[in-house]
Amino acid sequence: MPHTVFIPSPAGTFSTSLEASPGKVPRWARDEDGVGNGRVRVTSAPVASTYTPAELMAAVAARELRDGEVVFVGIGLPNLACNLARATHAPNLVLIYESGAVGAVPERLPVSIGDPSLVTGSLMVCGMADVFQSLLQNGRIEVGFLGGAQIDRFGNINTTVVGTYRRPAVRLPGSGGAAEIAIHARRTLVISRLSRRAFPETVDFVTSPGHRAHGHSRRELGMPGAGPVKVVTDKAILEADPESGELVLAALYPGVEADDVRAEIGWPLRSKSVLGHIAPPSERELHLLRDTLDPHRLFLKG
Repeated sequence: MPHTVFIPSPAGTFSTSLEASPGKVPRWARDEDGVGNGRVRVTSAPVASTYTPAELMAAVAARELRDGEVVFVGIGLPNLACNLARATHAPNLVLIYESGAVGAVPERLPVSIGDPSLVTGSLMVCGMADVFQSLLQNGRIEVGFLGGAQIDRFGNINTTVVGTYRRPAVRLPGSGGAAEIAIHARRTLVISRLSRRAFPETVDFVTSPGHRAHGHSRRELGMPGAGPVKVVTDKAILEADPESGELVLAALYPGVEADDVRAEIGWPLRSKSVLGHIAPPSERELHLLRDTLDPHRLFLKG
C-alpha cells in the first residue's frame, strides 16, 4: 500500500500531497529486513575511532533532520547528509532539488542538481518556477540546506564576491536559489568549515540573509522563514540566539575546546550557558558514507 507524504501548507493556501511507495526507498536506505522502516538507530551503533572532518560534518548534519520533513537540498555535503538521514533514522524524508526533482531517491551519488539520477524514481519532476513559487515561496519547505564562502555574526551568507562588489578579489558562483531558501524555508541549516576567512564579523556581500544586516532584522524586512538556526562546522555547532539572532557556540565535537572554536571566528564568540557534546560518527554512518553514498570520495575528501 502506498503511503502519502504531505507537503505542509501554511494557513490560507491549498494543501498538496504526494504519493510515495515504500518500494521506492533506495536499496542502500533499506534496513536489514529490506524495508526502509527507520528501525536502525544510529545512537546505539558502535562508535568509529577514526573519521575525517567531512565525514563528521555529514553525520552531524544528518542527525538534525527529522523523519517526514520536506528538505530543499543541494549537492555536496548537504546531499550526503540528507541521504544518510534517509538511510538511518528518517526514511520518509522528502528531498527536493532546485532542478525540479521532487521526492528524489537517487540510487547513486548525484554530482549536480541536473544529474539524471535525481529523476529516476522521483515522485514528481517539475519546472524550477514550480519548485520556487509553488513549494518554497508557499511555505512548504521545512528545511533548507546551505553552504557559503563567508558566514558572519548574524548568519548572513556570502556566495557572491570576496572584496567589493565592483572590484572583487574573488568572484564566487552567486546565489542560485540560496537567497530564496534563506528567506522562505521554515528553518535553514548551514554547513561550513571553520576559519577566520570563512567566519568574519561581517560578510563582504549578503547573498543569503541571516537574522540581521545593515541594522534591520528579518522580521522588519518581512522574511517568513526562521533563517539559519544552526551552523554545522568541522569543530562545533553554532546556533542563532533567539533574541539577538547572533550565532553562539552551542555544542562541541570530541576533543575540541571552546577556545579552539573561538580562534577560528572573527567576532567575540559567546557560548550557551550549557554546552552540548556531539557524539562522533558511528560505524554504520561511516559505512554508508564511505561505501555506499560517496565511495569515490567526491565530497568526502578531507
